[in-house]
Amino acid sequence: MNSVVTLIGAPGMTRLMSEAAEAARQALIQAGATPGGFDWLCPEAACDIPFEDNPGLTAEAVVRAAIGGAPVDVVVQSTQGRRKRLLVADMESTMIRNEMVDELAGLVGVGDKVAEITRRAMNGEIEFRPALRERAALLGGLEASLLKQMRETIVFNPGARTLVATMKEHGARTALVSGGFKVYSKWVKKKLGFDKHFANDLIVRDGVVTGELAEPILGREGKLEALDKMAAKHGLTRSDALAIGDGANDLMILTAAGTGVAYHAKPSVAAEASARIDHGDLTAALYVQGYRRAEFSDA
Repeated sequence: MNSVVTLIGAPGMTRLMSEAAEAARQALIQAGATPGGFDWLCPEAACDIPFEDNPGLTAEAVVRAAIGGAPVDVVVQSTQGRRKRLLVADMESTMIRNEMVDELAGLVGVGDKVAEITRRAMNGEIEFRPALRERAALLGGLEASLLKQMRETIVFNPGARTLVATMKEHGARTALVSGGFKVYSKWVKKKLGFDKHFANDLIVRDGVVTGELAEPILGREGKLEALDKMAAKHGLTRSDALAIGDGANDLMILTAAGTGVAYHAKPSVAAEASARIDHGDLTAALYVQGYRRAEFSDA
């Protein structure tokens, strides 16, 4: 079998998983593929269906149509090279629930204005770098002591620790790549166990945020440079990487990596990635690689 469909149910969804798996397998047969049996990576939660692909088969579309509106993620890929040796992950709205620049903006009374700029930038409606400069400028005058205090508001997305710990336990290198600020990426790196972090520096003078950013600004190109830097350092290639993110500034790493996972992403981003997770938590990125639940490290 040269290909595999992975089905991953939304957390807590068990009743429909067997039905969805059977519907997917039958749909592949009707489309002219030759599927194997079910390989449950986690009982009633995640399932692999290997199959022999053939020219003209749009397996993902076939399976999605078969399962209808069930809250099940569908990923189709080659059986070769599924397990990756490098994880490159976005931070905000991916590894953590927060958008920290928006929350900082709330402290100086411009939260709604900054949140709208963030929304447009993440949807790809405006360029990321000028959007970040504009948002940073609106933070000018903020007491720098509040930057560290706001770390206590960070909420990790479900499965974040397990994703990082499991890949590291199996020999992968890990990097956090953020268009946000180092004061948060450094803290998240430590808390989740990433090997490296890459982000932007807010300039502070006399204990006050100036509203300026240190250059160069890490945007989509900077994230790709970080991926390449990590890969080169450890003798890996882009195909050895799994990248995960949600916004337009993640598209370069999502399309360059061997597996690019759009995580609860904007529609324009999900459409470009090789894999999309709309329902599952971050452990879905492990099932995408063929990890079994018994192999997870619950750090």
